[in-house]
Amino acid sequence: MTDLFSETRLDGQTPLAERLRPQQLDDVAGQAHLLAPGRPLRQLIEQDRLSSAIFWGPPGCGKTSLAQVIARTTRCRFVSYSAIAHGVKDFRALIAEARQQRQLYSRRTLLFVDEIHRLNKAQQDAFLPAVEQGDIVLIGATTENPSFEVNAALLSRTRVFVLHPLEVADIRQLLQRALTSPAGLADQTLAIDDESLDWLAAQADGDARIALGNLELVASMAQGRPVRAPELAELLQQRSLRYDKGAEEHYNVISALIKSVRGSDPDGALYWLARLIEAGEDPLFIVRRLVILAAEDIGNADPRGLQLAVAAQQALQFIGMPEGRIVLAQATSYLACAPKSNAAYAAINAAQAEVRRSGSLPVPLHLRNAPTCLMKAQGYGAGYRSAHDSAEGYLAQDYLPEALVGQQFYQPVDRGYEKTMAERLRYLQQLRQQNPPQP
Repeated sequence: MTDLFSETRLDGQTPLAERLRPQQLDDVAGQAHLLAPGRPLRQLIEQDRLSSAIFWGPPGCGKTSLAQVIARTTRCRFVSYSAIAHGVKDFRALIAEARQQRQLYSRRTLLFVDEIHRLNKAQQDAFLPAVEQGDIVLIGATTENPSFEVNAALLSRTRVFVLHPLEVADIRQLLQRALTSPAGLADQTLAIDDESLDWLAAQADGDARIALGNLELVASMAQGRPVRAPELAELLQQRSLRYDKGAEEHYNVISALIKSVRGSDPDGALYWLARLIEAGEDPLFIVRRLVILAAEDIGNADPRGLQLAVAAQQALQFIGMPEGRIVLAQATSYLACAPKSNAAYAAINAAQAEVRRSGSLPVPLHLRNAPTCLMKAQGYGAGYRSAHDSAEGYLAQDYLPEALVGQQFYQPVDRGYEKTMAERLRYLQQLRQQNPPQP
C-alpha cells in the first residue's frame, strides 16, 4: 500500500495531464453539480465528513484528480490500492494499520481504489467488514455502471456520485491554463490561436486527458512555429469517441438508435447510427438490432420493413464496410419513417403468458391429425372443415382449446398495412357471425 503522492515526481518527462492535476477544489474542472459552493459533496469534503463513496464517470472527467484533492483537503491518511499490484496480504496489513491509526490517533484512513470495477467479487467482499466497522473510508473510481460492476453489498455501503463529461468550455480553460502554468507549457511560449484551442477542446469529447495530451503533442511538433487550426486535423488525425463495445455506452448508444427509429425520427436515428459506425461497432450487431426492431416495432404495419432489414443484413455481409454504411443508412431511415405497430410482439407475449398460466391444454379433436384407423375411430380429425371448400376461402371454426375459445391475442393497430389486416379480420368476424362454427 502506498501514499497517493509519495512516489510522484513531476518533471519535464511527466505527462502534461499529470503535471496539471488540480491542487484544491476550485481548480477542479467542471462538475459544478457536485463541487459548486453549497453542494453536498463539497461541504462533506470541506468539513472532513466524507463517508465511503464511488465516483462514476467517463475517462478524463476528473475522478482521480478529485480523489487527490480530497487527500489534500481533508485530515485523513490517504492510501491507494490496486487490484493488480496488491494481494490479500497487503490488504490485511492495510486494515490493521488503519485500525491502529483510528484507535491510537483518531485518524481516519481514506482508501482510494481506481477502476474499482476491475476487482473481483472476493476482493470487493473483503472491503465490507472494514467499511462497515469504519476502519476505512473507501473511495472507488469507475468508468462502468456501478449497478452492474460493484457488488450490491458494497454498493449499499457507499454513496455514488456521478461525474459528467467535461464541457468544451471547461476543457478550453484547462488548455489555457496549460499554456500559462509553470507546471505546464509556459516556458515553451507556444504560438497557438484561439480557433485552434477551440478545435482541440471540441475534439477531446469531454476527456481532459485527451485534450492535454493532444496539446502536448502539438507543442512538441510545433518547434516554435505558429499553430493554426487547419494543420491540427492532419496532425492529430481522427478524434477518439467515447465508446466501449462491452460497457454501458455501447448499450446507451444502441438504445438511442432503437428509440429514435421507434419514435419515427430519421435524423436522430441516423445520428446514433453514425456514432456507432464512427466508434467502430460491429456492423452485423447493428443490422441484427434493425432486424429485431423491424419485427418488434414496425411489424405488420409495414411488412416490407422486415424484408428490407433482412436484405440489409445480406447486403452488408456481401459488400462489407465502409460501403455497408450506405445500406445501414437506407434501412435505418426507412424503418424510422415506416408506420409503427408492436401488435405482433404483444400478441406472442400474451400467448406465451397464457400458455404459462393454463399449461398444456388438449388439442381439440377436429384439429388433430388422424393417420391411422384407430385414431380416426377415436374421433381425431372429425368435423374438420377446410377453408378451401368455401367460396370465400373461410369457414368458421374454433382453433383454440375449448377453455380459451374467444380469446384474442393479436390486436392489429389502425395504421399502415395492419389497418388492412384489421379490416380483413373484421370482415371474417362478420362471416363467422352469419355462419357460426358447427358444434
